[in-house]
Amino acid sequence: MLNVSARTAALYDRVRRIIPPIEWPAFAGDIDAILDLKRQRNAVILAHNYQTPEIFHCVADIVGDSLALARKAMSTEADVIVLAGVHFMAETAKLLNPQKTVLIPDLHAGCSLADSITAEDIRVLRQSYPGVPVVTYVNTSAEVKAESDICCTSGNAKAVVESLGVPRVIMLPDEYLAQNIAAQTDVEIIAWKGHCEVHERFTPADIRQLREDHPGVTVLAHPECPPDVVAEADFSGSTAAMSDYVETRRPPRVVLMTECSMSDNVAIAHPEVEFIRPCNLCPHMKRITLANIRSALEQNRHEVRIEPEIAGRARLPIERMLAV
Repeated sequence: MLNVSARTAALYDRVRRIIPPIEWPAFAGDIDAILDLKRQRNAVILAHNYQTPEIFHCVADIVGDSLALARKAMSTEADVIVLAGVHFMAETAKLLNPQKTVLIPDLHAGCSLADSITAEDIRVLRQSYPGVPVVTYVNTSAEVKAESDICCTSGNAKAVVESLGVPRVIMLPDEYLAQNIAAQTDVEIIAWKGHCEVHERFTPADIRQLREDHPGVTVLAHPECPPDVVAEADFSGSTAAMSDYVETRRPPRVVLMTECSMSDNVAIAHPEVEFIRPCNLCPHMKRITLANIRSALEQNRHEVRIEPEIAGRARLPIERMLAV
């Protein structure tokens, strides 16, 4: 019978450029147990691009940005979905898979954007702008989605806004994403004042310093960054778009203005690219660990439940998004 070290050796080969050998034994036992639990429970793990490499590359079955996770969640035949991400993502997975068990390893894995707006806020906005459709970022609660017309992600926001065929939309809750999309379309966008606590901290001065310290660096910025940061970057796009940029362009030296683990996860696939890392950590994403993924599977811990009346209304704007 192989021991844990032998059973996980091939997985360590995937991440050895990022995780030092001395750290691997701290992960190997949980990884081995999680793989066994997935088989026992017919479970899959969905992991966002901001998860740490030992989760993203070693136990996850489906990885990607929020749009990719939403799409792929619908096609899984598993009985149990563990969402290695934040709470709104687990809610989205449950909305699209109402008959499946969806688990979130830590109930406190929240989101500053989701916390920035309530269902009542949307009802007030509708009174102020009668007839104007509400486009809601997926980084929101089920209750907020239920008050919305259609959802979007950072990767499809422009397409969603223009799909409505109207001159003006309300787009919430990310003010900077709304401003960045407004610069790309003739549709007038009414924004909310929500911000991502990771991306709002980047500044144009950061980019100028990076260019000075690392000549020739290619700067990729997430559209949740302030517009002046996006303007200073070489490219702006969702986490999936940034990953695709590195895959197709292979810049010799690159910096991703986004959450720290994103660079680690992309770097594993591209040893020929030098990654500069002036990143910011998301404290909510980092609440997800191998230990609490294991506990979720062992104890069926933190099952996501949504009131049926809310779920029915919240599912519709997500389905409309996926149809665009």
